[in-house]
Amino acid sequence: MEGNKTNINWYPGHMARARREMTEAVKLVDVVVEIIDARIPISSRNPVLNEIIGKKPRVIVLNKSDLADKKQNQKWIDFYKKDNIVAVEVDSSHGNSVKNVTDAIYKLMSDKIEKHEQSGRVGASIKTMVVGIPNVGKSTFINKIAGKQTTAVGNKPGVTRKNQWVRLNEKIQLLDTPGVLWPKFDNEQIARHLAYIGTIKDEILDVDELALHLIEELMQNHKKELFGRYKIDENFEYDMSYEIMDEIGRKRGCLVRGGEIDYTKVANIVLDEFRSGKIGLITLEEVNMK
Repeated sequence: MEGNKTNINWYPGHMARARREMTEAVKLVDVVVEIIDARIPISSRNPVLNEIIGKKPRVIVLNKSDLADKKQNQKWIDFYKKDNIVAVEVDSSHGNSVKNVTDAIYKLMSDKIEKHEQSGRVGASIKTMVVGIPNVGKSTFINKIAGKQTTAVGNKPGVTRKNQWVRLNEKIQLLDTPGVLWPKFDNEQIARHLAYIGTIKDEILDVDELALHLIEELMQNHKKELFGRYKIDENFEYDMSYEIMDEIGRKRGCLVRGGEIDYTKVANIVLDEFRSGKIGLITLEEVNMK
């Protein structure tokens, strides 16, 4: 299990179409809200979006911030501020801080809103495009910020399949767009980080290998949280990282006939518990990695 590469290719046809549609739609909007995952702020930003968005004003939403390290959330907000980009931490699942996003839009677009009011353009609204890769919680965010069920929400990547407008209030309209990935993952770590959070479907991956890589990363910077979650003695001795997987399997009773470890069962437990924050509030990508 040790040392294998995670081979990930993921660019379904509807994403290619979505990119073309987004390129056209961005011409219609005033501001862009980019949703990223606070646990992997580097990997969850699609580099293609910069080409599409260009110089449009932008608000970055550090979504799922409740699952990330609080200190790192603030460091990322400060990092973007240096580039004159407004970033807001949000927990869309519970609706925490979503109002801060509308406040950020108002602030960015204050001049245009004032011009609308001065010219008597009743009903004129700020058109806002919401973008993000699959599984960063984009649809959940829109439903929370709009205060109603407006978009399809699912736990599988690629639920939103077409552009759709949502009126947030009398001043803001949101354009929801399908999640767009990029054609090729040249960086193995980025590919794995996207897989850890479920952006890439588990069905096309070797989950045993993926969980092993996750355990290796957690052992480097989050050993205390990992060992604490699975009740592993801090003095536990091991030579290879898969021995940690063995120990988790024994602790959780993931055994098959003959006492062998059911690695797939262990893998699914580790991935599910990382994604739900049960292992701990963890940011895999910190500002100093940028």
